[in-house]
Parts: sequence; C-alpha cells; structure tokens
Amino acid sequence: MAIQINRNDEVCERLKALGYAHRRRIKMYGEEFDLISNPIAYENGFAIEAISRKSGDAKKLRIPLSILQMITRDVEASDDGGNQCSDDEPA
Repeated sequence: MAIQINRNDEVCERLKALGYAHRRRIKMYGEEFDLISNPIAYENGFAIEAISRKSGDAKKLRIPLSILQMITRDVEASDDGGNQCSDDEPA
C-alpha cells in the first residue's frame, strides 16, 4: 500500500512538471481550461479539476492514458535504479 501511495505521489509530481498543475492553463480535448487543482488519483487513473474557458463550467478532466503510460514507465525505471547490470558487466 505504501509503495502505491509513493508511486501515486511521484506520478502527480511528474504531471505537475508537465504543466498539469493548479493555476495553469491547458488545451485538452479541443477546449481551453484553467486548472483549479493539482492532479489527483481518480478511479483507475488520474484527473485534474478545471474550469472551461468557453462555458465557465467546472469539470474533472481525466489525464490522457498515453501521458500516464509514459510517466509510469519513467517512474518504474527510476524505481529500478535506472540502470541494470548485464551478465557481462561487473556489479
């Protein structure tokens, strides 16, 4: 459980570094949004709360799966230490 929480925290930090952070403006799904929260774990992924600049409606936007997959691969690689020894290399 603690590992999952730490991994979620790491994914949220990486999402913020990519611009999915409070007080930022993004264009997603063909619409512009002002972000009013930082990323949160939501259902089987992550989401961010935003206000549509077009309609003014508050929405919870799911972070695209392709972005989450990229970040998850990076987080898992950093959990492994980033470099693995092959049989040819001394440890």
